[in-house]
Amino acid sequence: MTAAPLRFGYGTNGLTDLRLDDALALLADLGYDGVGLTLDHMHLDPFAPDLAARTARVARRLTALGLGVTVETGARYVLDPRRKHGPSLLDPDPGARAARTRLLADAVRVAADLGAHAVHCFSGTAPADLPPSDTTTAWQRLEESLTPVLDAAAAARVPLAVEPEPGHLLATLADFHRLRALLGDPDPSLLGLTLDIGHCQCLEPAPPADCVRDAAPWLHHVQIEDMRRGVHEHLPLGDGEIDFPPVLSALAASGYRGLTVVELPRHSHAGPELARTSLDFLRRTGTKGTPAP
Repeated sequence: MTAAPLRFGYGTNGLTDLRLDDALALLADLGYDGVGLTLDHMHLDPFAPDLAARTARVARRLTALGLGVTVETGARYVLDPRRKHGPSLLDPDPGARAARTRLLADAVRVAADLGAHAVHCFSGTAPADLPPSDTTTAWQRLEESLTPVLDAAAAARVPLAVEPEPGHLLATLADFHRLRALLGDPDPSLLGLTLDIGHCQCLEPAPPADCVRDAAPWLHHVQIEDMRRGVHEHLPLGDGEIDFPPVLSALAASGYRGLTVVELPRHSHAGPELARTSLDFLRRTGTKGTPAP
């Protein structure tokens, strides 16, 4: 596999105090290659009028600024103003699950119109209506809920990148492979991974660099932040326990050509400064982790 230059982005969920146009201009001025664009009310609202026209304007702006994009769907309250990330793909109510499925299918179409290289999503936490021992029903709900999204992704030729998330039904790389099997082992160009480097540090048994190597055939999106073992708290780069040079070296050696997006959703109060220092950190550390020719 030929080493690929890493392309860095920053997530708009860490820039929620900025207008979207200002956030994009900031990232371009700092020298980022792209953006992880979360569909949410303060930026590209998927439920406000004239979505197609607004998406077209954002697409033109991204092109003018030379920014790539991944569409992210982790907005906390975009569907339900009272339940964080609710309803999920696992909700007890079939109609509520369908609402999440529709949102993801809409996100695929937005991604196609933006020229995005992937759509990110996650499973949601295990539903409260099921006993902890009944994981089979929960996995069946996930399979049924994602099938129409995969159909939309195939039609739009935009891959779906599922993120293992601590505390969710699909929490680990092993869980991702369980989902693939349930869905009939879709082509990796259609169903792949969002790999969050901090989540690897938090709960995967292997070191984050090994997780990158294991995930490489299915990588469509990468999120990056610092984290400590066993604690799901997104930290600025350098504030946790991750040894970043081997991680960035593994990413470069994997041939991954998507964006590696800084994911600091609870740091919007300092977003512009953290965007600057994060890119400085990644460039400096990435040089240390450059694979030998």
